[in-house]
Amino acid sequence: MKRLSVKLLMSVAVLAITLFFVQCSKSDGAVVANTAGDETFVSGIEKSMTVETETDGIVDCIYVCLNGMPVEDLSEAEIAALSFVREEELLAHDIYVSMYAKYHVPVFNNISNSEEIHTTAIKVLLEKYSLTDIAADHVLGVFVNQDVQQLYDALLALGLTSLNDAITVGAIIEDYDIADLIYHTSEDIDNVDILYTIGQLHRGSRNHMRAFYAHLNFHGLTYTPQYITQEMYDAIVTTGWEIGSGFCVCQYEFTDNTDNKIVE
Repeated sequence: MKRLSVKLLMSVAVLAITLFFVQCSKSDGAVVANTAGDETFVSGIEKSMTVETETDGIVDCIYVCLNGMPVEDLSEAEIAALSFVREEELLAHDIYVSMYAKYHVPVFNNISNSEEIHTTAIKVLLEKYSLTDIAADHVLGVFVNQDVQQLYDALLALGLTSLNDAITVGAIIEDYDIADLIYHTSEDIDNVDILYTIGQLHRGSRNHMRAFYAHLNFHGLTYTPQYITQEMYDAIVTTGWEIGSGFCVCQYEFTDNTDNKIVE
């Protein structure tokens, strides 16, 4: 976990310097034109996102789904994963809320709604196992875990620089989230409800990456993954939107087709 966080901070710093010099060569008019064009840009991927990010009724589904699964003994790895991922999903949510407030591009609003669903699922698991929720009194942009706080501060600063930077930040976040979920499931995690939840979050992050990839292409930008492999990144962005069972259908027959213990 610490290794991923340090690497991310270093990558953000290098990327910020690079993008600073790129942005200095652009006129303000060009940035405004990009913003206006992006507001009218709706791909097939973005249309599909509205299905996943409508939150009405989903919270009830999460409680019914996860509380209906067996209560199993928790490993230390499972406890640590739940605590970290709770704030990790809030980090993504809070940054996307800020990016939408500044740029009014729908992708940020759609995905912030999805991240709210993700962090709520982790909250339900914390309640189910009577674990402390460090984000119980969460304030936008304020985190208990200082690694998460540092990541948030660095990514927010970069994303507020320009719309292009904000889209790149979206790709960075989803890249990191996917790698982190894989990291957690490589640890001592085998509880059915936790594996199911992580599987849903993993699928959501892959879809988010596809959405940001569409926007990267629209703006003529490229992104090189820092945490997942190039092969995995290419496999995600070159395949279509994934529709899974979700929490309202709650079919948890597990398969592992990634060799990373991610199950859905």
